[in-house]
Amino acid sequence: MTGTGALPVALLLPGQGSQHQRMAAGLYGHEPVFTAAMDEFFDAAGPEGAPLREDWLAERPATEIDHVTRSQPLLFAVDHALGRLVLSWGVRPAALLGHSIGELAAAALAGVFSPRDAAALVLDRIRRLAGAPPGGMLAVAASTAEVAPYLSGDVVVGAVNAPRQTVLAGPDGPLEEIGRALREAGFVCRPVPSLSAFHSPVLEPACRGAAARFAAVRKHPPAVPVHSAYTAAPLTGSDIQDPAFWARQPVAPVLFWPALEGLLATGDHLLVEVGPGQGLSQLARRHPAVRRGSSVVVSLLPARPGPPEADRTAVAAAAALITAAGTATAGRPADPASEDRGTPSRPAAAR
Repeated sequence: MTGTGALPVALLLPGQGSQHQRMAAGLYGHEPVFTAAMDEFFDAAGPEGAPLREDWLAERPATEIDHVTRSQPLLFAVDHALGRLVLSWGVRPAALLGHSIGELAAAALAGVFSPRDAAALVLDRIRRLAGAPPGGMLAVAASTAEVAPYLSGDVVVGAVNAPRQTVLAGPDGPLEEIGRALREAGFVCRPVPSLSAFHSPVLEPACRGAAARFAAVRKHPPAVPVHSAYTAAPLTGSDIQDPAFWARQPVAPVLFWPALEGLLATGDHLLVEVGPGQGLSQLARRHPAVRRGSSVVVSLLPARPGPPEADRTAVAAAAALITAAGTATAGRPADPASEDRGTPSRPAAAR
């Protein structure tokens, strides 16, 4: 990084619930690094790659974006490709923090998994989860203590996103009943776009056997510290090498806010959300370090879906903000996957 008082960069990679139709598609064919990373994923996906690309780019996809076979692989691919784009600007992140499937994208971006192995692991995961019972997720403007009396059965806290932003997950029927009771008690509730009960026991049977798949791939120490939203701490060597740690992520609760607090306890950062929407940016802006202005949030993409030009305009604006903050360099690529491809160029949208 360059410049006096430049903030270290931490990339935030969103997960389930942030997906939308044609997310980041306005960059495809316009940003070479992003395009190459997406094509690399689709190529690694084999026969499943072409249908994934077609549905991603389609105005009317054959399979809806909230289905696990579309939301999960495309979120991973978009997060990872956007991260590669930012790295190609010469940004050297001090940390990565992913939410849900975003943690797997962060691990791939840090070089824990090769892009090809990561793609195979994502596809194995969705094949398993596609057969799970239907379920959903519900965001509640309440603390975990406030929602606890309403929980029952397989409905659990699936994510702790902020002090008063808790996500519940479970089977459709019981989740609807609990949501009704919470609304009657005066709590604001909002469904999270998902057709699966991520981060709940509902998915546990579907995840059995996944550890063997993770055990079969080579795992490397991260080139950049990855703050885990499952342990609320940086990934350790034992975490990385433990197949069960990765296999249970669709079942385990996401502790995004504790992880963010742990990250910002190490010092102030420029928090850059690399994924669709601005959900993690909105959460991060609630943190005291951001509210007092010592840490800063930048979103790479628009808050809501829009025309293709909106994606390119947002990326150009984010690139200008990151560069103005003194965080970009023209040195060695920070992308572990790009070491053999030469020094990347400035983004087309930021020229």
